[in-house]
Amino acid sequence: MTEPSDAPLADPVRYDDEEKYLVHGEHAIRQILQSLIEKRALVSGCAMPRNHTFPTSVVEVLDDEDAVLIDGSASEAINRSLDEATHVTCVSRLDRIHVQFRLYGLQRVQKDGQVAFRAELPDSILRLQRREFYRLQVPVTQPMECGIPERQPDGETTYRKYRVLDISGGGIALAVQAGEPTLRPYKEFPGSLLYLPDGGPLCVRLMVKSLHSQLNQNGSESWRAGCQFTELPRGGDALIQRYIFRLERQRSARERGAA
Repeated sequence: MTEPSDAPLADPVRYDDEEKYLVHGEHAIRQILQSLIEKRALVSGCAMPRNHTFPTSVVEVLDDEDAVLIDGSASEAINRSLDEATHVTCVSRLDRIHVQFRLYGLQRVQKDGQVAFRAELPDSILRLQRREFYRLQVPVTQPMECGIPERQPDGETTYRKYRVLDISGGGIALAVQAGEPTLRPYKEFPGSLLYLPDGGPLCVRLMVKSLHSQLNQNGSESWRAGCQFTELPRGGDALIQRYIFRLERQRSARERGAA
């Protein structure tokens, strides 16, 4: 049984041109899941809609039915959130390839005297070999902000700051309050300021590519704005990649500690 964790992953994780990286077909999906078992790969799960993250692993791919077993948690609170989850997003790595899939229809079962969860076999699995496309969630313990410029009637430019939810070499996702009038799809914001840790703000040009609503645990509604970098300063991409690599190293260290 796996201990609770603050693994820096959340649902949804979004990708550019996602469809081309999806693996379909029961045989191929079973092979990938079985490889996760054989490699003893640590899986980061996120139970929705409570957005509870937890470490787990694939325990068994059931031969006689279209189902898979994942490890339960040492925390009963996490197990209860899995009982009530609409779905669980699972993220792992297999031979340095990013793997992600969703599990539906979770049911609590016992496996070798431990809590496990049976779920329907996923319809598809995302395998991402190009690391620059995938997004890493910004840990809540190390928050990052992005300032969006706003032109005031007196001509002065002020900045409205948004929390950065995740980041990739191609863009960021921002936490937006419900009814937010500023961020709209395909609107561009030159002169935005990305406040990377351990450095001054990075001046970037952003285009809003998507806007998604989600229901929070307290019943309120919030929005997630997916933004693309349409212009970066010289060396800006290297600074962003350096930050992403640092997050990856921290995550890997946590995974080794939990193994």
